[in-house]
Amino acid sequence: MPALPAEFIDNMQKLLGDETPAFLRALDAPPALALRLNPKRAGAEAASAAFIDGPVPWALWGRYLKPDPDIRPGASVPHAAGAFYLQEASAMASAAVLDARPGERVLDLCAAPGGKSTQIAAAMADRGLLISNDPEPARAKALAGNLERMGAANAVVISALPRALAGRWPEYFDAVLVDAPCSGEGMFRRDPAARNAWKGASPAGCAKRQAEILDCAAALVRPGGRLVYSTCTFNDVENEGSVLAFLGRHPDFAPEAFDLPGAGASQGGMLRLMPHRLRGDGHFVAKLRKAGVPEPPRPKGASRPDRDAATALAMLWEEACPESALPPDMDYTILGDRLYARPAGCPDTSGLRVIAPGLCLARLGRGRVEPEHALAMAMDPRAARRRAALDPEQARAWLRGEALPRDGEKGWTHVTCLGLPLGWGKASEGMLKNHLPKGLRRVGQGD
Repeated sequence: MPALPAEFIDNMQKLLGDETPAFLRALDAPPALALRLNPKRAGAEAASAAFIDGPVPWALWGRYLKPDPDIRPGASVPHAAGAFYLQEASAMASAAVLDARPGERVLDLCAAPGGKSTQIAAAMADRGLLISNDPEPARAKALAGNLERMGAANAVVISALPRALAGRWPEYFDAVLVDAPCSGEGMFRRDPAARNAWKGASPAGCAKRQAEILDCAAALVRPGGRLVYSTCTFNDVENEGSVLAFLGRHPDFAPEAFDLPGAGASQGGMLRLMPHRLRGDGHFVAKLRKAGVPEPPRPKGASRPDRDAATALAMLWEEACPESALPPDMDYTILGDRLYARPAGCPDTSGLRVIAPGLCLARLGRGRVEPEHALAMAMDPRAARRRAALDPEQARAWLRGEALPRDGEKGWTHVTCLGLPLGWGKASEGMLKNHLPKGLRRVGQGD
């Protein structure tokens, strides 16, 4: 591991004083790796038990990973099935502070690769609207893939600069999360590249960028709504400095007190998670409330699908699953040769780079529909018209893209292992043809 930059050590000495030696020792200790269980997956904890080493106190579904180099959770069947998301323990704090609720409108402004967005989606339980954004299209595609794997049914993924959204959707969201690009000091103990990339000017340069993003975020929060700002860095320039400067520019926002079990109470609406004080890497979280009276509850209800979408839906319900397999209050639309569902009340996204316009339900052909992988991951497996339960060995073969022997009714079949979804197959002539997308097929699955 490269040596810590001398200027960084000097900065931390000024910040921590007598705590500095303990802090520096913590940066040379093994990182606290963790996963976050998916509450949407019945049996997720039992399926993941071989990897788990106790709860993360500040995250409801957070679990530490066993410190065993031989376990490979990311190569396992439960991981492919969306039973959990691999996420550093402290990184779970900001979504916990945001406290998204079912029925809200929520924006994750800097969302890739999706750890916090999938945590928010789980808290919303498929009710309400989650817009997950990342300005980098390649990163936004990875974000969409993680939301799909975890079965999020209420998410729309876009790739836009924050200023483009601020002018387009003013005061639209109940809650906005800004997990800001930062100098990454919190990753120093697990990422040698982060140490090498850090320069003395890094904090000030990042703070300038953070100010621009926060100003855009402020415009997106509705009166009475909340803004959560977080970084994975230690210095006070990007943390308390960025927050205090923001409050100076935006007197309509005020800090809001909070506390996290196992991490402590905020001071002035701000909290540091430090690796020598808890089992986690570095993180900073601030919660800010916008002045004003919240608008009355918004009426719910989806619009009626047009004729073509209604026809495709009727075919899909007949072929694969009933309408009740999806959340209520969804709008249905056809884009190209795909049928999508997205939460009622989704704002206009025309002219934006849309990576995932909603939950992709089916691919449409002449007189036929083929259910999409995203639908298999988002629905309750028990709702499928036909089901195939695989054992772990069969599941690993399935994830390699293999077809399997299968007797029984012909047609689209929801494939599971340990009650967890793996995708769609099509049963015909004693075989279950594999329809797992080629980009998701993997070799060498672990247990």
